[in-house]
Amino acid sequence: MFNGILPRMDRKSILGYLAVFASAFCFYMSTVVIKWSAMAGLHIRTSMFTLSRFSLGFVVVCVIIALGNHKIRVVKRRFLVGRALLNTMAVFCFFKGVAHSSVAQANILNMTFPLFIALFSWFFFKSQRDLGTVSIVLVAFAGVYMILMPSDTHFSLGALWGLASGIIAAFAIIILNMARQDHDTLTILFFMFGLGGIVVFSLFFHEMQLPNTLEMKYLFWCSAIAIAGQFLLTQGFKYVTAIEGGIIASTRIFLAAILGPFLVMDPALSWAGWVGALLIFTGNVLLTVKKVRKFAGRSSDDPTSCQVVTKAR
Repeated sequence: MFNGILPRMDRKSILGYLAVFASAFCFYMSTVVIKWSAMAGLHIRTSMFTLSRFSLGFVVVCVIIALGNHKIRVVKRRFLVGRALLNTMAVFCFFKGVAHSSVAQANILNMTFPLFIALFSWFFFKSQRDLGTVSIVLVAFAGVYMILMPSDTHFSLGALWGLASGIIAAFAIIILNMARQDHDTLTILFFMFGLGGIVVFSLFFHEMQLPNTLEMKYLFWCSAIAIAGQFLLTQGFKYVTAIEGGIIASTRIFLAAILGPFLVMDPALSWAGWVGALLIFTGNVLLTVKKVRKFAGRSSDDPTSCQVVTKAR
């Protein structure tokens, strides 16, 4: 019954746990760098942070492609373009949320994307409809309300950017699953970073400016830490199950809630905020467990997919 949930203690599994947790920490710290730049008196626009992330990511992917003699193969361009555009919008909204609300709020609301994936799947895919999923999502959305409406009932418009990033990220991941059926990871990342950078530069050309040395430092570290998190997540999932990885990745919710007051002088979460964070985390975990078990159950009669839980990435 608990297979895939209870932690395994072999060396590779432990390394996998640490890598996935480190990726969550990196994704959180990349947003901390944005807040640190503001605390240092710098006025770096969200578009500059977004462009920096995609530009550095594109360079890294191009280097990997060149060193590995990898060939870019396009089968269904619409999925590659759709994934790139949606991911670009999600990252921009996420960074905007960090700039206009607290780091904790932005990160917690960004981690609502599994809830929206379940919600959208319920509407668009008949096979995904069941009352258990709906119940989990509804309870978790009570947590979203608690994060958006703290105990003093002061509503922050800036927090809506974080929520928007979660909504758009859900669509981006649905499209990603479609793109993965015909394209390898490097092809998807090549389009995602390359096209994303072009779109941001084109839309926000009037905001582009050559950063000074100090600004360049914050732009670089925000991007480098996030990209390191992406590679740690990819590597970590080689050694953990989808359930374990999903649970550990969701710990970014608690990292943001606990570390915010210490690292970026975020206001401490109220009791309602903590309950909201716990509900969102629990919803993510339950949806992950439910989805993986359902997928594994469907594949149990196929001998070629008996390890789908540990190999599906």
